[in-house]
Amino acid sequence: MRPPGEDHALRAPAAPARQALVVFALAYGLLHHLGGALGGLGTVGPTRWADWAELLVPYAVLVPAAVALAAGGARRTVWAVYLVGALLYAEGKGVHVAANSIGNVAPGPASHLWDEVVGHYLWYAGAALVLAALAATFARSAPPHGIGGYLLALLVGLTHATNSLEGGTAVFGVVVAIVGCGWGWSTRAGLGRLLLVVYAPAVLVLVGYGLWHGGFPQPSELG
Repeated sequence: MRPPGEDHALRAPAAPARQALVVFALAYGLLHHLGGALGGLGTVGPTRWADWAELLVPYAVLVPAAVALAAGGARRTVWAVYLVGALLYAEGKGVHVAANSIGNVAPGPASHLWDEVVGHYLWYAGAALVLAALAATFARSAPPHGIGGYLLALLVGLTHATNSLEGGTAVFGVVVAIVGCGWGWSTRAGLGRLLLVVYAPAVLVLVGYGLWHGGFPQPSELG
């Protein structure tokens, strides 16, 4: 790793990769809240409009990630990590949407298991692997100029924290965030410093929340 003073020696990602990373960050940071944001749209038959809208989330997140990897010349091993992550992400999101939609009209232990446990862990494990593939490809590129990239990284980190809390995966979220902080520190001379902006606030939010509440109750349960 080059020391922080040698940022000028690092190459910036190509424009298509940068643009795809911006789209990915926005999709990840905003669309993971889509179900709650569109909850007031009402129902269509026995389902909610929000359920149908959420079917678009995997495409909106995974496609720009793949475009960024292609534009960044990702290695085959990185593509393998991305593929596993994308499959887990899409499967977990699908399980979550289906079980959550059923649970809205016929709640029970089975829908809770598939939605809150199986679906969330598959979904968020997939997201972690997709982010790992992006980090493996771009962490040693030149860091961003201006504040925009840091704000997008903060958005992704706060979404990671809120997903972990409301999704009941807080401990898993803390572990992922700690690993991300370590990776970000080791690549802080380059674009990898954004991993610190993603995951350090997430650690603070998750650990602070856990200490404040003596555990990790879902925020929606607190009223």
